Amino acid sequence: MTAAWYPAGRRRRVGCVTTTTSSVTAPQRAALRPLGLLTLLLGTALPMIDFFVVNVALPAIEHDLHASPATLETVVAGYAVAYAVLLVLGGRLGDSYGRRRLFLWGVAGFGLTSLACGLAPGAGWLVAARTAQGAASAALLPQVLATIHATTSGERRARAVALYGSVGGVSVVLGQVLGGVLVAADAAGTGWRAVFLVNVPVAVAAFGCALRSVPDSRAERPARADLAGTALLAAALSALLLPLTEGRAAGWPLWSVLLLGAAPLLALGCRAVERRAERAGGSPLLPPSLLATAAVRRGLLLGLPVFTGFAGWMFVTAVTLQQGLGYGALRAGLTLVPMGVAQFAASMLAPRAVRRFGGRAVSLAAVVHLAGLATMAATVLSGPWPRLSPLALTPGLVLCGVGQGLELPLYFRFLLAAVPDRLAGAGSGLAATLQQACLAVGVATLGSLFLSLVPGTGMRGALAVVLAVQAAGLAGLGLLGLRLPRVPG
Repeated sequence: MTAAWYPAGRRRRVGCVTTTTSSVTAPQRAALRPLGLLTLLLGTALPMIDFFVVNVALPAIEHDLHASPATLETVVAGYAVAYAVLLVLGGRLGDSYGRRRLFLWGVAGFGLTSLACGLAPGAGWLVAARTAQGAASAALLPQVLATIHATTSGERRARAVALYGSVGGVSVVLGQVLGGVLVAADAAGTGWRAVFLVNVPVAVAAFGCALRSVPDSRAERPARADLAGTALLAAALSALLLPLTEGRAAGWPLWSVLLLGAAPLLALGCRAVERRAERAGGSPLLPPSLLATAAVRRGLLLGLPVFTGFAGWMFVTAVTLQQGLGYGALRAGLTLVPMGVAQFAASMLAPRAVRRFGGRAVSLAAVVHLAGLATMAATVLSGPWPRLSPLALTPGLVLCGVGQGLELPLYFRFLLAAVPDRLAGAGSGLAATLQQACLAVGVATLGSLFLSLVPGTGMRGALAVVLAVQAAGLAGLGLLGLRLPRVPG
């Protein structure tokens, strides 16, 4: 990997575009070295793995803490909502006070809140600790992409973003496998608590490495606080995500419907406040001029089918493997390992695919992913249900992994290429916020569709319908790829 790195400040030709290092804090900025990148990626993996690892531990938590189903939903939702709502603010704070500082605070906070989760004496304590853990994740995660964006360029940036995308995808699979292993091992009688306690030494290692290897960067002119914009954005995202994460399990009560109705109104209010602040020369949390850029809008549009489909896919696959095919949690997680390996390998090819095909690399990824979904559907519909073996599912999973492995880094590559260095934190927070929001939307829409179809069509039929819906989204992604530029900046 070190052969791909070259000294900062040099001009480098990538495809048909010449990129030049630009200053973010001083005329000579520090370069991100391999150890620093590894540390940032380790920080990336922590919140992403934790987002999924807890799902495997929920039955054990329910038994040990005598938690109700509503409380278990809150354990998941508290983390997800705090995480998504505070991502843009976390990016903004990094722009103003230093991304390295916010990364260190986030890693330390994540380690401490993980310890609090692992030692939770009751369900209420666990809910509060998980919400705080989501807030810590929101502080550290935007600094990763922002630091990469501000301290690399050209081929180094492309490779770093590809690694970031691969870590995001592989962390989902690793979270489910690790959760199954830790709960089953019950080391020293820790049971479900091990899925949180294992984060503590990893956070300590990441903190120590970050002190030595992660360069600092920040916006040239620190922005003033935007209290109104922050409050309205948080309210809009909460109004969207709380019903999506809690409403289905609660039977869609009135409060969830009212909040969903209020979400677009709050979003419009946030937009109006931010536009007024920008026109007055203020410092909006999410500058409307950033969203006014056509390239940024196209980049965000890429993420909608990618993350919505990915979340729905992971949900229905987990249910199908464990309830439809009778796999245990560990066996289900191990079944997805080939997909994770293929995803990681494909992500390493993303920079090469962009150099060769430009925006059409997105279309190529969509075609491969579509082939994977078609293979999965054919295997499920024609195979010996419910006696399908993990080996029979492997070809479809591998193709899906290759498609996802290309799509995730391409999303971040094309979106961040359109974001100026001075808004790197806001752009990173925006990219991650869309990702988290789409994850919730994907589970709520595709997951609900799947569960509603199971009683009438059976699990095989319901899975086939959901795969068809996801395929339609990927077809749109492929068409969008044809409109992307040859090579992103």
